[in-house]
Amino acid sequence: MKEKRRRAPVQKGTRLSLFAVFFALIFFALFVTVGFSTFRLFGVFQPVLLPGWPSSTLNSLSSDSDPFLSRQNPNPKNPSSQTQNPKNPPIRVDHAVLFPDQILLVTNHHHSLLSIPNPYQNPNQTLKCQYTPPSDSSLSSKLDLPPLSLSPSLIRCPIGPQGFSLSLSAPFSLHPTTKPYNWDHLAYTALFEPRDNSTLVFAKGFNLRSARLSEPSRYECLFGWDFSNPKYLLSAPVISAAQEIIRCKTPLTILTRYFNKTLNPKPLVSVRTRGRGSNTLPSIARPETLTLKPFKKKKKKHLMCVCTMVRNQARFLDEWIKYHSQIGIQRWFIYDNNSEDQIEETINSLFHQNYQITLHQWPWVKTQEAGFAHCALRSRSECEWTGFIDVDEFLYFPNETLTLKTLLKNYTNKPWIGELRTSCHSFGPSHLKTAPKLVTLGYMCRVLAPERHKSIIKPELLNPSLINVVHHFHLKDGVRYVNVGQGSMVINHYKYQVWEVFKEKFYRRVATYVADWKDEENVGSKDRAPGLGTKPIEPIDWPSRFCEVNDTGLRDWVLMRGLWI
Repeated sequence: MKEKRRRAPVQKGTRLSLFAVFFALIFFALFVTVGFSTFRLFGVFQPVLLPGWPSSTLNSLSSDSDPFLSRQNPNPKNPSSQTQNPKNPPIRVDHAVLFPDQILLVTNHHHSLLSIPNPYQNPNQTLKCQYTPPSDSSLSSKLDLPPLSLSPSLIRCPIGPQGFSLSLSAPFSLHPTTKPYNWDHLAYTALFEPRDNSTLVFAKGFNLRSARLSEPSRYECLFGWDFSNPKYLLSAPVISAAQEIIRCKTPLTILTRYFNKTLNPKPLVSVRTRGRGSNTLPSIARPETLTLKPFKKKKKKHLMCVCTMVRNQARFLDEWIKYHSQIGIQRWFIYDNNSEDQIEETINSLFHQNYQITLHQWPWVKTQEAGFAHCALRSRSECEWTGFIDVDEFLYFPNETLTLKTLLKNYTNKPWIGELRTSCHSFGPSHLKTAPKLVTLGYMCRVLAPERHKSIIKPELLNPSLINVVHHFHLKDGVRYVNVGQGSMVINHYKYQVWEVFKEKFYRRVATYVADWKDEENVGSKDRAPGLGTKPIEPIDWPSRFCEVNDTGLRDWVLMRGLWI
């Protein structure tokens, strides 16, 4: 009996030990399972289809690099040796987007594609868009065509023959091109807003109405590294939806990795409609982070900046930048919408003349409103005021006692004023038949009545929806705009220039909600040239049209200061 009494405590302790080991094993198994699952969710699995979108900083010309220097093949006798050089790996096409008249290739090449070998120095090593016939075709040879343009991380190729697949010529690429997305059904770029931890998705495909807020509950945002595996996607509610911009909450797991600086690679983000027949937009958008202004109130670096969107306007930039520099503008954001006129050279030249100018690739078709919203946010950290004017528009102060700096200072410390609106005077060909060397000196005849207005805004006071109709933005509640009188400030809009310049407008309008010149709709709109119609045919009396008032005010101001002498 004594022996049994001595054994009982031993058996009880053994059972307790076994239970402890058992629970420890269960806890460890659960920990491993959850940890492995979370680890997979946060980046162990490799993206299959959509590995990357170029950083907006890579689309800017850097002050310490020359994008026009040719890169020589280290071993000309062996063309393939270029692909073996770890410093010059083959270009991988990450995405392809089909536009109406071209195909955009988004690549992993994080250096300027302008540094590829010069065709005149080494014609056998020139990058080409290569079209391969289908397997059932009687054609066997590939078709090589030069790209329409090259810019950091972006290659624009002509549309090839029907049924042909597109890739880049060897040795530049060893990877086939992915199936192109349609340009009008796509989440094309995104921004992370650290002020309220939201993410803004810029997307086409939902056809939201102009200048109207849509019901946010109809949509949700999706975040993930591989959209081919829906179970790995994170959903987030939408805060606002307007035009082509969806603002949504950023999931906590994404925020945690962002603040811990472990969000690499960045996730893709898209938008999905909710309810029956839900529709998820394809995405190539990886959020870029907006600069966060310090909490301590600090004077902005620039009193006024300018955003503009251009296509083949490089020949006008030099005059436009230098004139506006003289009146007090300090910083320029140029959004390039598929130019083919070597705009990089012009920007590079101005940059090295100490003009604070940055070129941003914005290839998306008919997205001017979205582009201006994107630029407004990017300018917010360094610009007190930001103007939105085209390169054929020049701010002018008829009253010489008033300057841009004085005008802006009058309203800078008034938090209830968020926008200054100024009228536009539209100038005509002024009896010229060939383009003048300088716009400001050549055109002196205009229409009597002003046409519409353009705006200078405080980026800090924009409505969170970022609604804009090109000419003006919606502002925060309680904030209003001011109409600046024509006697104080006006815009000389050299809208109807000589025919050889004006006819380029028929290519395509950049605004989302404005019909193209060749479309048979809204023919009587003020956005068109009165009496011109939809055909790019020069009227016999074009040189004398739009000439009701002789106006040499800005011209005289320029000549008096000898700006172009």
